Amino acid sequence: MKRMIPSLLLAILMCAACTSTKEKDERMAKQEEPSKVTSNVEIIAEQLRTPWSIEKSDTALYVTERPGNIVKIMEGEVERQQVLLKKELSTAPEAGLLGFVLAPDFTTTHIAYAYYTYEEGSTQFNRVVTLTLIDNKWQETDLLIDRIQSGTYHHGGRLKIGPDRKLYVTVGDATQPSLAQDLDALEGKILRFNLDGSIPNDNPFPRSYVYSYGHRNPQGLAWATDGTMYASEHGNAANDEINIIEKGKNYGWPLIEGIDKQQHMVTPLFTSGSAKTWAPSGIAVVDDQLYAAALRGTAVLTFDANMKKQDVLLSEFGRIRDVFMDGSYLYFISNNTDGRGNPQPDDDKLYRIPL
Repeated sequence: MKRMIPSLLLAILMCAACTSTKEKDERMAKQEEPSKVTSNVEIIAEQLRTPWSIEKSDTALYVTERPGNIVKIMEGEVERQQVLLKKELSTAPEAGLLGFVLAPDFTTTHIAYAYYTYEEGSTQFNRVVTLTLIDNKWQETDLLIDRIQSGTYHHGGRLKIGPDRKLYVTVGDATQPSLAQDLDALEGKILRFNLDGSIPNDNPFPRSYVYSYGHRNPQGLAWATDGTMYASEHGNAANDEINIIEKGKNYGWPLIEGIDKQQHMVTPLFTSGSAKTWAPSGIAVVDDQLYAAALRGTAVLTFDANMKKQDVLLSEFGRIRDVFMDGSYLYFISNNTDGRGNPQPDDDKLYRIPL
């Protein structure tokens, strides 16, 4: 019997080792198995140069690149179109050719709206212009607004046309927080224009483009089917926000942020909190589900407005700058070549995923 004990112990230990190895292999296989979301992602275009905004007309997709091009993607073909601007495009951090939106009648007029940062001597400003597509080149044709203060960072830059057929523009505080509370300044605001560049009669402040104020660096705009308007905003190191935007309202910066409250100021619908950073940029809304591109958060985030729940849709593609909904597909662009990311081969890319 004594001779059998070592053999029995050896057998038990070998069996345990086999079980442990089997369990480890199963755990590793489970970790390496791609998620259903990731496996459904399709690359539509690659080798993009610091892309910023996504638009679509019929079967053609358009992506702005900060260095000053617009990339057209149609039926698998990628064409980089030149943009001829009247001012010298800035190459400063976060600056360049940013927001871009096609006019509602683009297929007949070939007109779009753009937001870009330009250099003038030793200073720089932002402006909103119209671009016209002529012979596969975009030419700046009309100036809507000029000399929006640029600052070192915080340009804002998102353009969207709302359900009311008005042009909405997000403007950062140009790293001068006090401007966000100054109704005589355009910085730290969401602006609202008629499509010809004039001030709508029903804007909340007389003879002013200002629609809402108290913003730090808003970079996303979207509307739900019921007309609810949402915006994403970068907080100060943390405290990033998703807000419901109402005309004339004060969103608090720099007096409050995150969950802080103060009379006559709006607290966000969602916030990343003081210990977490999303750096949200472009957003899209489907029913009550909001999708947000996250730069520092390196993800596409989801927000359920009814359930007040936040989640991660996907997070394996680095920095994400913009999202765009088209039917049952969500498009998104990575932003790993902006000097703050870790570019992968053939970055940056435009992706598509079915929802």
